Amino acid sequence: MSVFLGIEGGATRTVALFADSEGKCLCRRELGPGNIYLLDDRQLRTLFQDIARQSPHPTAIAIGMAGARSEPARQRMLKAASQVWPRIPCRATHDLDTALAAGDVGETAHPPAAPRVLILSGTGSCCYGRSPRGEIKVGGWGHWLGDEGSGFKIGLAALRQTVAEYDRTGRWPRLGEQLLRALLLNEPNDLIPFVQQAAKPDIAALTVSVFAAAQVGDRLAKTIIESAAQALAEQAARCAQRLLGPKQKQARVRFVLAGSLLLKEAAYARRIGRLLKAQFPGCQLAPLTVESAWGAVQLARELLPATGPTRAAAQTPAATPPAISADFAQSPTEQRNPRSMKLDRMPLREAVELMASEDATIPPAILTQIEPLTALIEAVAQAFKKGQRLWYLGAGTSGRLGVLDASECPPTFRTPPEMVQGIMAGGQRALWSSIEGAEDDAEAGSRAITCRGVKRGDVVVGIAASARTPYVWGALRAARKLGAKTALVAFNPFYPIPAKERPDFVVVPNVGPEVLTGSTRLKAGTATKLILNMITTLAMTRIGKVAENLMVDLNPSNVKLRDRAIRIVCQLRHLDTKQAGSILEKVGWSIPKALSRIDTKAL
Repeated sequence: MSVFLGIEGGATRTVALFADSEGKCLCRRELGPGNIYLLDDRQLRTLFQDIARQSPHPTAIAIGMAGARSEPARQRMLKAASQVWPRIPCRATHDLDTALAAGDVGETAHPPAAPRVLILSGTGSCCYGRSPRGEIKVGGWGHWLGDEGSGFKIGLAALRQTVAEYDRTGRWPRLGEQLLRALLLNEPNDLIPFVQQAAKPDIAALTVSVFAAAQVGDRLAKTIIESAAQALAEQAARCAQRLLGPKQKQARVRFVLAGSLLLKEAAYARRIGRLLKAQFPGCQLAPLTVESAWGAVQLARELLPATGPTRAAAQTPAATPPAISADFAQSPTEQRNPRSMKLDRMPLREAVELMASEDATIPPAILTQIEPLTALIEAVAQAFKKGQRLWYLGAGTSGRLGVLDASECPPTFRTPPEMVQGIMAGGQRALWSSIEGAEDDAEAGSRAITCRGVKRGDVVVGIAASARTPYVWGALRAARKLGAKTALVAFNPFYPIPAKERPDFVVVPNVGPEVLTGSTRLKAGTATKLILNMITTLAMTRIGKVAENLMVDLNPSNVKLRDRAIRIVCQLRHLDTKQAGSILEKVGWSIPKALSRIDTKAL
């Protein structure tokens, strides 16, 4: 007998359903939260082990988890599943996909090639659709950026419009009375500390009061609900239109309604349905009649007919980790340093001497790359002269050093912040905290290049100690397509770069094995800092930001830097400190303007 396991993981719970080939539920398990971003690898494996315990052995598995929008997240799910259910065909996806599939359970009338759009509205909201053109998500940005038509937005609108009505008329509206009663508050001023401490579900819970008020004809409540319905219907229509494309406006669309707000508030769902039918006359509207985990079961069933043993092995990672590629194994960053084999037992003084002597090998290694490095710096200088920009991009230590160098350019050379920019895999939080899987997400690197606005003629420098970071390569590919110049700074000269992937500039010094094996924040990090120092310092020198060896365009933003500005003017124009300070003060502490004024008077 075939057994299909469908798992749906959400922010608050995980549901696992075991079903036979006839669609009969054999077992249902409910466990703790299943958001992939909130679980590390050990916790994810433990969750799957808990599902497998005292449950039927599955023939095929599909797993949909909140947050699993990226390929690295899905690979984590597949790896954990393979450790619990070895050699079982498995599909890893996100919870919106399983919810949409749940809308197809038992459905035969809808053409399989026609677009399907999930409209999800509960505490938050999102629209997700599939068609032969691909998949599209609209909304789902969270309660500060999106969640249109959700319980949170309705509750928040009720609070805002209630106090606005009070300000306008001086009378506390009836809807306000219901909100205070629901919150066990006594008067309008009590709302101020409430909203300061309220969580998203607390605000969304007010939706019950809003709908109750609308049912008895409250004008304010009805206006709020109508506005929310229009926002959510517009979001769903936008999703459908993008799936259809410009030439298929009359194609039949199936809208699947899900989430507590749409399933419990029938009048709200009907209003959204009328708005959608006005734009898509032939559309279907189908409330979700089974829990979303049944969508995962449906996806698991689809695996079995199409997968034999060979296909199954391709979909599910091997139970043991894959072999390390030859280029990575021989990367200097991964080799053991023979001089530090006894680091844990070495006298401290000797260890200090060892690390210092190892760091002394870095400059000679960089000088072996003088030709590509010189060409890269010249390209950056030419880009600056044309008003174009330099971008650094990397993960971990590499990314942090890129952000550091970019952030130091405005105070050092008085450049606008956009002239030199750093992009960090995993975003801002990754500057001080490790973000699981960020460096392995090539797609995220590509999106960062597009969304940050890289343009033709810019220079994008990818930094990757091992030379193989997927995030960096995804970004470099995207930058090349946009017409930017690309460069790679790495410390693995053995990495085989395909000809079609090769950046315009490749700087790969061999700094040798780290004192602490694999810790690329050491020699590789130091070498990165030296190289980035050279790129920006010498490119800025080429565009006139340096005179002799002085920073003539620094930003004197504090006492120390103003003293330095005065000294620079004194040294270049042989004035005393009083004269130099007076001129600088008159020109807003701009050294170039001060020098220009001095030279004009001299003439």
